[in-house]
Amino acid sequence: MTRVKRGVTQRKRHKKILKAAKGYRGARGNLFREAKRAVMKAGLHAYRHRREKKREIRGLWILRINAAVRTMGMNYSRFINALLQKNVQLDRKVLSHLAMEKPGIFKEVVNFVSDNKRDSRPVKKEAIAKAAKDAGEAEDEAPAATVEAAA
Repeated sequence: MTRVKRGVTQRKRHKKILKAAKGYRGARGNLFREAKRAVMKAGLHAYRHRREKKREIRGLWILRINAAVRTMGMNYSRFINALLQKNVQLDRKVLSHLAMEKPGIFKEVVNFVSDNKRDSRPVKKEAIAKAAKDAGEAEDEAPAATVEAAA
């Protein structure tokens, strides 16, 4: 059996770890053993925080929806319950975007949901997107007309 020399493989492995640890303080960025520990720990933190970030973003959406709905005389839990009863299929991400970027459309959704009569027809994302697009086109057309009049 032939002898296996590991120098090339080891050098490649060490360089890969040290490159990942570039910028770390002290021995963690220079010495392989410490760099290996630091990179492993950083990977664990990154893995965990990618999942925590999703939770935090969802919390931000809820916070924005709650703030917008409270200005219209409702609270978040009653609003979400009304959405479920009316079978409105908009998620929190879309509702948050509407509350921040398109308050008029969001107000229409709140008014639709807050009516006392029950409606079993589902409201799809596409219908809201179409309404948002129509509202966006109306906003875009007005400045164009003033630019042409000025020219």
